Amino acid sequence: MKSHFKFTRSQRNGIFLLVLVIIVLQCLYFFLNTSVPEYQVNSKELKKYEQEIDSLRNIELEKKKPKIHPFNPNYITDYKGYTLGMNPEEIDRLLKFRNQGEWINSVKQFQEVTRVSDSLLNQISPYFKFPEWVTDTTSGTSSSYSNTPKTFAQKQDLNTATAVQLQIINGIGKYYSEKIIKLRSSFKGGFISDIQLQDVFGLTPEVIQKITEEFTVKTPRQIQKINLNTATVDELVTVQHIDYELAYNIIEQRQLREGFKSLDDLTKVKDFPINKIEIIKLYLSLD
Repeated sequence: MKSHFKFTRSQRNGIFLLVLVIIVLQCLYFFLNTSVPEYQVNSKELKKYEQEIDSLRNIELEKKKPKIHPFNPNYITDYKGYTLGMNPEEIDRLLKFRNQGEWINSVKQFQEVTRVSDSLLNQISPYFKFPEWVTDTTSGTSSSYSNTPKTFAQKQDLNTATAVQLQIINGIGKYYSEKIIKLRSSFKGGFISDIQLQDVFGLTPEVIQKITEEFTVKTPRQIQKINLNTATVDELVTVQHIDYELAYNIIEQRQLREGFKSLDDLTKVKDFPINKIEIIKLYLSLD
């Protein structure tokens, strides 16, 4: 133990110097003024800055608000009514009125049926979009909805309808109307049948039904149907929703059956897209 406490003269001087440095640093730490200087805040500039932040925040909130597109008030659902600001009683009155087979033909009638406040009516009525045969207040002529389905002649041609015309359908805004036009334009000559609306991703069967109540394909493009019982693989792959693997499976099933007796027999083919059979059948025949 004694050997651990024996130091040379230079070592003792070094230890003494180190202790001295530590003491000096401690003194500086305790006695020097280390307080943070106070800053003067310009209250006017700060308030202006806060107002700019609030303004930017309000702009972002406004952008995030759901945008209202033109719609037919006859097709307001519970959810749609809620987003518009209607209370449950007002929505129930509208749905009860519609369940009786009646139709809303004007803004005034909408308020009479639902009893919405004037302020809410003024807010949402500019977005009401009635079909052309509903009351025309500018010309003084009027007509009303009928429970009788429209005839083929009364419907508009789906192959010539514009995006704006399609938007009269509740559930079809700018997004879906443009998707329908884009799909139609992908075929030279347009649609063959209304059933091709099923290929517009996102359209529900309910919305498709509403579309076909007002529109139908009156000028279908002309196609040469393919004989299912003699078609080659290369011919089959020209049909929508049939790729090479499915084409080989179809021919294999055709050989096992010694020919198809019905187009519906395709549903027995391995990996066949059953939900697309009505579209595929547009391009096929058995003779």
